[in-house]
Amino acid sequence: MNIFQDWPEPIVRVQSLSESNLGAIPNRYVKPLSQRPNITTHNKHNPHTTTIPIIDLGRLYTDDLTLQAKTLDEISKACREWGFFQVVNHGMSPQLMDQAKATWREFFHLPMELKNMHANSPKTYEGYGSRLGVEKGAILDWSDYYYLHYQPSSLKDYTKWPSLPLHCREILEDYCKEMVKLCEKLMKILSKNLGLQEDRLQNAFGGKEESGGCLRVNYYPKCPQPELTLGISPHSDPGGLTILLPDEQVAGLQVRGSDDAWITVEPAPHAFIVNIGDQIQVTLLFGYFSVLITFLHITSKL
Repeated sequence: MNIFQDWPEPIVRVQSLSESNLGAIPNRYVKPLSQRPNITTHNKHNPHTTTIPIIDLGRLYTDDLTLQAKTLDEISKACREWGFFQVVNHGMSPQLMDQAKATWREFFHLPMELKNMHANSPKTYEGYGSRLGVEKGAILDWSDYYYLHYQPSSLKDYTKWPSLPLHCREILEDYCKEMVKLCEKLMKILSKNLGLQEDRLQNAFGGKEESGGCLRVNYYPKCPQPELTLGISPHSDPGGLTILLPDEQVAGLQVRGSDDAWITVEPAPHAFIVNIGDQIQVTLLFGYFSVLITFLHITSKL
């Protein structure tokens, strides 16, 4: 059986290209000049490396009303000025965060034939993949990924989940459960900042039972010409919230600042990066509600 038969072209794993010791990347991965990365040196004198706002969510659950109000204001300001912020004291244990990253690190270092048992198709994209879209000859990103539906329960399909490494499904289940709790907590905070009832956004986006939740794990292999390509092309996220668990050792996420410059985000230890998606951005600007797609996203640069 051809596991790649639904794709218009042969699928090449970026990790395989990286491990073949290429001197130059194939033309399929070379971005147009306007999309090539802004590679900068990470130091305190570099104006294009920054730490986006870091919010201590624990301050919202104290008896200090002034501190609560200040924290809500910090979140509101971060949403308006950045669309991104980092959260600490968010409720998920550092041990579970580390376990999740270690599990996916192990998966991507499994033999290729084992990973390809979970190869995806463009029908749902669930599973192990290396491209999005079916356009022949399209310029591709320098990354592999794994994509899963977590909720609603009608879309969750455990046969799409990786079976290795050992205990990975239990760890992923625990991680996703805690991530849903964090997303629900953030939705309440955003509702409150909009002057709404705490459950207004959650209910408007389908409620707890029907809100969409997906997990995507990105793997960016070593690249011989990083100045010519990108792990993921510039984009905005179409859903409600994207929660990123980054690799703290490799700062790879860039966000566009108010001056249109791409700024590298320095992850804080055991923090999540919160990205306000397009649909909530519209809500924040115009008070318009739409269908929520919540992305539960681990960004791994292993």
